[in-house]
This record gives sequence, C-alpha cells and structure tokens, in this order.
Amino acid sequence: MRGFDVNRFVQERGPSWSRLETLLIQAENDGLSSLHLQGARDLGKLYRAVSGDLIRARTELVNASVVDYLNDIVARSYAQLHASSGSGEHRVRDFFLLRFPRLFRREWRVIALAAAVMFSGAGVGALCVGLDPEAQGALIPDDHQEHTPQERVEQEQSGEKKPSGDASVAFSGWLFTHNIEVSFLVFALGISFGVGTLALLFYNGVPLGALAMQYHAAHLDLFFWAWILPHGVAELTEVCIAGGAGLVIARGLWLPGRRTRRDALVEEAKTAACLVLGGMPILVLAGVIEGTISQMHEPRMPYVAKLLFAALVAVGVYAFLLRAGRSQQREADGVVDSTSVVESS
Repeated sequence: MRGFDVNRFVQERGPSWSRLETLLIQAENDGLSSLHLQGARDLGKLYRAVSGDLIRARTELVNASVVDYLNDIVARSYAQLHASSGSGEHRVRDFFLLRFPRLFRREWRVIALAAAVMFSGAGVGALCVGLDPEAQGALIPDDHQEHTPQERVEQEQSGEKKPSGDASVAFSGWLFTHNIEVSFLVFALGISFGVGTLALLFYNGVPLGALAMQYHAAHLDLFFWAWILPHGVAELTEVCIAGGAGLVIARGLWLPGRRTRRDALVEEAKTAACLVLGGMPILVLAGVIEGTISQMHEPRMPYVAKLLFAALVAVGVYAFLLRAGRSQQREADGVVDSTSVVESS
C-alpha cells in the first residue's frame, strides 16, 4: 500500500509490543497466574492487537528484523494463552525441552560473543606458548605441570591410573560441582557491567590454548583432542551459555531502553537465570563424560572412537539447541496467522 510510513508504524505500535513482551517475560518466568486478572486480560488484548500488527508488517514488507520480533512475541503469547496449565512436572519438562532451546536461539548473539572472547583467550595462550615455551610455567595449571605430555601419555596408556567405578563416579561428581561453580561465577559477574564476565571467559580460555599448544609441540595432538573433546564440547558450550547470560545482565545495565536501569536489570536477570539453569543438564552430561569416556585411552578405547563419540555429542547437543521446540513454534505461528486474519477482519 502506497503511503505506508514504516517509522510511524513502529513508533506508534512499539509501546504495545514492549508491554506485551514485559507481560510475556513475567508469565514465562513466574507463570500466567502471576499476571493476576487484569494482566491476563491485557495479555489477551495485546496478543490480538500485535497479531494484527504482524500481519500488516508482513503485508507491507516491513524490515525483516521487525517481522521476526513480532513473530516471536506473538508465538510466545499464543503458547501462554493456549497451553494447558499442566502439572509441575510438565512445566519443568517444557522449560528444559522447549523454552530453554528457544531462549538459546533468541540470545545467540551474546552467547557467540562469550564464545569469541573465550576462544580469543585460548588463541593468546597458544600463541604465547608457541613463541616462548617457557611461558608454560605461567599459563598451564599446576596439575598439568607434574608430567610432560609424553610422560602423561605413557602413564595413561599403560593403565597406571586406571580409575575404579567408584572413583569415576566421585570424579564426575567433583567435576559437575566445579563446572557449576564456574558457570554461576561467569553468570554472576555480569553485574559488573559485563567486565568481570568477559575477563573470566578470557582467563579460562588462556590455559586451554596453552595446553593445546604444549601437546601440539610434542606431536601428541591426537591424544590431546581425544582427551578433551568428548566432554569439552558440552562443557565449553555451557560455559559460553553462562557467559552469554552474564552479558544479558550487562545489557540491562548498559542498554535499559525506556525502562529504568533497575527494571531492566530485573527483567534481564530473569532471562539470564533461565539460560544458566536451562543449561545445567548439559553440564551433567559433560561431568559424566569427563569422569568416564574422557579418562579412557588406548588400548582401552581407540582415539578415533573417542573423536567420533565427541562428534556425536556435538551433533546431539547442537541439534537440540538449534531445533528443539521449532515444530511447536511453527504450529503456533500457523494458528496465529489464521486467527489474526479473522480477528482483524
């Protein structure tokens, strides 16, 4: 339609979109009942109004980012209004299997930034050790300096450190606790306007890169990656998710928008907490693998088999994060399209 003013459309309708998103965040985090009667009514009214905005935005070929944003909040509104209350068990299941992967996809930019910072630290660690092998003493953790890479490989392959079943379970439990502590620390440091989060991510990446370069210089790359990757895929993914959660908190402090900084912090902190809690099963998976498969070496388990296992873990984790909940969301989108056309006519 000629004469359609996109900027005016966004300015006039933007407050309604923001209000709907605010209600959605509260409903998703605390349940629909937390909105009370008036809030629930507002949610229904705004859902119908924004559904009409979505149809108009698609018809007028409004910027794709605006259409995607409207599509997201309309689909989420549909899910809130039409989902049955269900039992507590069902709500927990839906959180981990549906809401968390959707949230991961929605916040992928801050998670990618967290990953870039951590792997930048790894690159710096690798470069320092590559240029000056003496830097290993400062960059590599003490428990990895007790033996040279060659000595460690000989020890592992000889079976001198073969863990018992009880020892593997205990080690997995310790790793799980340690990884939770790191994840929550990276997340909590977001309150420092993100500076602490970014610094800790970089700091944790440095020894990883330094250790990788140490084994590379010793021509033991296959052993190193077969040792690290089976659990590292899941573990590092969750650390990056926790780092992204810390940056979500920082976003509320740096970019509150129309909200007060306090309100923005509260809203973003809820989103960040959902990210961290949703990733806990990934940490459980990493801890179990690190205490078992990662500690098996040739001849007990071929390194190629461990790398294939790591590839399967990566495919499984990222297939879940990138695909889970999409079919339900597409179904909601389809219903939204049809109902909004009826309601707007």
